[in-house]
Formats: sequence, C-alpha cells, structure tokens
Amino acid sequence: MRGSHLMSLTTLLFATATASQQDVIDDVLGRLEKATFFFENQFGQINLDGVVGYIILQAELKESVRIWPEADLASQLSTAVNLTQRLDHSLAQAVDALQKTDPKYFREFEPLLEASFWTVPHEWDTSDPTLAYTAFRMMECYDEQLSDKCISLLLGTWKDNGTPCIVTKACRDTMTRFGCPHYSLSHQLLYFMVGKMRGCSNILEGERRQSRANMTDRDYQKMFCSNMMKSNAEFVRKGFPGQTRDIFIENIMLCGLAGFSDFYKSDWLQNILLWQDLGVGCFGKDEKDIAQLFGEDEVENKQVHKRVKRREKTLCDGCSSHMTGVAVSALGGYLNYYLTEQDITKRPLT
Repeated sequence: MRGSHLMSLTTLLFATATASQQDVIDDVLGRLEKATFFFENQFGQINLDGVVGYIILQAELKESVRIWPEADLASQLSTAVNLTQRLDHSLAQAVDALQKTDPKYFREFEPLLEASFWTVPHEWDTSDPTLAYTAFRMMECYDEQLSDKCISLLLGTWKDNGTPCIVTKACRDTMTRFGCPHYSLSHQLLYFMVGKMRGCSNILEGERRQSRANMTDRDYQKMFCSNMMKSNAEFVRKGFPGQTRDIFIENIMLCGLAGFSDFYKSDWLQNILLWQDLGVGCFGKDEKDIAQLFGEDEVENKQVHKRVKRREKTLCDGCSSHMTGVAVSALGGYLNYYLTEQDITKRPLT
C-alpha cells in the first residue's frame, strides 16, 4: 500500500512538472510568434547579425519539430510548424535584401545565413566553476576587423573560392587568450563553434604553450562558457548594470547552442521574456533608454560594454537588431532543450 502511494505521488509530481513545462513552452512559442511578426514587418531594416539570430532560430525550430514528442499538445506542434514556414518565406527575403544592401559583409558571412550550417545539440554538458578566471581583463581583447577576418578564414570566404579552415597565428593567439571579458569572450567561443560546424580540425595546430598541450577545442569551449556563466551570474547579482542585457542573452544563446544546459535557467528565461516589447515583438528598447538616460559619453565612462556600432543597428521604432536576434535564438534554444529533456527524473529544470 505504501509503495503504491509513493508511486501515485511520483506520477502526480511528474504530471505537474510536465504540465508546468507545457505552460513554459506555450509562453516561448507565443513570444516567438510576436518576434516573427516583427521580423516579417522589419526584415529589410535588420542587419546581418540580427538576421543570423533568426537563421539560428529557424534551425532550432526545425529540429524541435523533428523531435516533438507525440504525446504533447498538437496545437503547440502546429504553432512551431507554422513559425518555420513563415520564417522560410521572410528569411529568404531578408537574405536577398542583405545581399543588396551590404554585399561585402554578406559575402564574408554567407555560410552563416543557411539554417543547415548550424548544429543543434542533442547531448548536454554543464559549465565548470573551477575553470573561471580569477579576474577578467579590463579591456576587450579583440579587434572587430580581426575577429571578422579570423571567421572568414575559417569559412573560406576571405576571397572568392578561398580555402577554408585557415588559422593564422594572430587568430589562434587572440581566440585562445585567457581572461578576455564580455564580447571578446563570446566571440572566442563563436570562433570555435564556427570552426567545428565548418569541419575545421586544425584550429589548435601550432600551439606551443606546454601548459595547453592537451587542450582540445571542446576544452576551450568549456573554458569560455564557464567564464560566460561567471559573467552572467555577476550581471544578475548587480541587477544588469548599464547595457549588459545584450551580452547576457548572447551568452545564453551561444553556450546553449554549444550544448551547455545550465545556461537554460528558468529565471533567466523570465528575464528574457520580460525584456520583450509585447506591442512590437522586438527586444532592446530598454537598452536604448539607458543610453539616453546616462548620455553616450557617460555610458562610455561607466564601461557598460556597448556593442561596437557597426555590429549594432537601432531600428526606427527603437528596437535593437542585435539583441532581438540573440534573444529569439536563445528562446529557440530553450524550446529545443525542454523538448529533449522531457524526463524530469533524468535532469530537472533549474
């Protein structure tokens, strides 16, 4: 009798948690619908970084549809299918617009504008707090042009019919430097992720530092995400000072896509949902308000980690192109993670 009661209680708890999870999936899908509506109306104004975010979302949605559990609500699956179809249409238009408005940047990063380029994780790892740096460097480590060049060398887009997977000493040294903060750190991770997805296996060739002789590309990814976890925890603790919401979401998006499940925290998801403009569907309006409140000079003095201007684009309604892109791909990551982790007895949601 006692065993039967315990089994009934376990079943009830599982059903309650599953129902709660279904509610979260409903929320995520609803917010993605609003963000997709925004994209359909603004795709011609969104820059390449923002479009890439929607491309990653498309890859995550297609994978979610593929693995959708049969027992789950048919209406949710129908919504996800509808979103993929709408994005297929609007993304084709957006990519065509980018090719016309920014042909050089388009050529350099064209492979990233295919949903098939992006690999969605099926197995999960967690970050390791023992890998966190004692302190971050005060300044960003990378130069914007160098970062673009390093990624184009991996992609093979550095010239017409260029050889891919080229790794220069400057790129390797910059992308493996420890202690880098914020956007330098996330771009170091992105560099290794792009290399893996492009099929490059030579990023660490020529490494002469004995202390890193046995480090693999996955070791570097874990190192970077462990420090991105440290950064995010600090942002939360300080109440998201300055313009740190954008890098907070970017860290979740990239490390989640790299397969680190501890970035998909439920309270972090609630923060992302809170920052969406429900009337328009975009993200980043509050970030713009902060800059106006302090003034551009004061923002710089407070070291609040502004995006470099070429990578950011504030749209006519005050939305951030970059923050909207990373937010929708982060939400797509949450959706995919929740669907692959249906058995709550294996890995409870945190």
